[in-house]
Amino acid sequence: MYTIEHWINGVATPAGSTRTAPVYNPATGQEQARVLLAEASDVDTAVAAAAKAFESWGNSSLSQRTKVMFAFRELLVRHEDELARIISSEHGKVIDDARGEIVRGREVVEYACGIADALKGSFSDQVSRDVDVHNFRQPLGVVAGITPFNFPIMVPLWMHPIAIATGNTFVLKPSERDPSASRLVAELYAEAGLPDGVFNVVNGDKVAVDAILDHPDITAVSFVGSTPIARHVHERATASGKRVQALGGAKNHAVVLPDADLEFAANHLTAAAFGSAGQRCMAISVGVAVGAAGDRLVEILARKANEVKVGPGDDATSDMGPVVTEAARQRVVASVASGAEQGATVVVDGRGLEVAGHEDGFFVGPSLLDHVTAEMDAYREEIFGPVLAVVRADTVDEAIAIINANPYGNGTAIFTASGEAARKFQREVKVGMIGVNVPIPVPMSYYSFGGWKDSLIGDSPIHGPDGVRFYTRAKVVTTRWPHTEAAFNFPVSN
Repeated sequence: MYTIEHWINGVATPAGSTRTAPVYNPATGQEQARVLLAEASDVDTAVAAAAKAFESWGNSSLSQRTKVMFAFRELLVRHEDELARIISSEHGKVIDDARGEIVRGREVVEYACGIADALKGSFSDQVSRDVDVHNFRQPLGVVAGITPFNFPIMVPLWMHPIAIATGNTFVLKPSERDPSASRLVAELYAEAGLPDGVFNVVNGDKVAVDAILDHPDITAVSFVGSTPIARHVHERATASGKRVQALGGAKNHAVVLPDADLEFAANHLTAAAFGSAGQRCMAISVGVAVGAAGDRLVEILARKANEVKVGPGDDATSDMGPVVTEAARQRVVASVASGAEQGATVVVDGRGLEVAGHEDGFFVGPSLLDHVTAEMDAYREEIFGPVLAVVRADTVDEAIAIINANPYGNGTAIFTASGEAARKFQREVKVGMIGVNVPIPVPMSYYSFGGWKDSLIGDSPIHGPDGVRFYTRAKVVTTRWPHTEAAFNFPVSN
């Protein structure tokens, strides 16, 4: 048993924290560490360190910042296996899935390595006689990130590399369920040459969150999590004058048309629904089977769901690990039960799964529900577990209407061989990120990530060009340099 401390001003420290929370190994169900929970005074200490560091980092050269980012990127590569093991041991996801999130997060670091191009301003010559106009962007100061358990390294990497590369200093509040990856990231930043105080990690619960939202010296807050908490973050932080990125929950649909390759579609729906035990904001949790695709698609999905090997994340033969907590497991079990009670057909039931040698782990198997309707809890609620609900539709227009009526609008996908149907879908569906024969359309780092409707509170997507704009503010300068004659005569007073 060990205690996970904060990282403030370049060192690990307990600061003034006395409260702790357990950190479990989801595969065994056993507590493996304690994490310190920050008080408001600890947030004050971290912000003070970040504010002091900003005095020099905010004026550092682009060359210095990108040099750190290049070194940090190489350290992420070098420590990928270690990071993956840490993530798997605290989150539960399989090692390959953990490696995948490290790679996707590292892509944002690579974007930050080229931040000089993203920060280029513009120049307009002779807008009026002898008058020119140019603009440039400057960092905000101390900014903060509040991140969820499901991607303990990728989601924070969507935030702090761009914030730091643009000249800000950063305070991260990771999930207290799996905080160790952020601690190692802080050490890697220090090894990469990042000055003390530029990147800080404060572990904690709602006390730390509200201290961040209220702190007068924090200029902006980035958040990823559930929609109710995203609303709380947005309302409270904007009330104290902060910029806010607040990404909320999701209920992502994948439409399968009769002309699709159903084996291909089912393969991808299985991975998208059950990968990471369904604990992804971009997971496919609803399959919309159109017309004649329905029965055959469900048949193939059932076969593939039963082929998913569930086991501990550090077992190379496991396709899917446990969910993060016992409460999460119970929530999944209850969702499948409510689906059955409300009229859905339970085609594959993962509720009774036991993993030999890991009977106390937080395991639940893949579940497949058919004939789900929009009124059922299994459709309306964000289960955040390995449950795929199949809804039937007669036409692509009906499928689009089903998606558009849903309050969430994070990601969606369509499987079809028809370019006409795909184009109609991508133009008419009211969702922020769309895949065509791609089940989880998370954009590359040089695009921005963000949904519509209840999946994005406010209007600030994350990373990419929108991330650069979020962490900087523009100045526009209008200049005139009038002609002056040099005077060669000896000055006299009149």
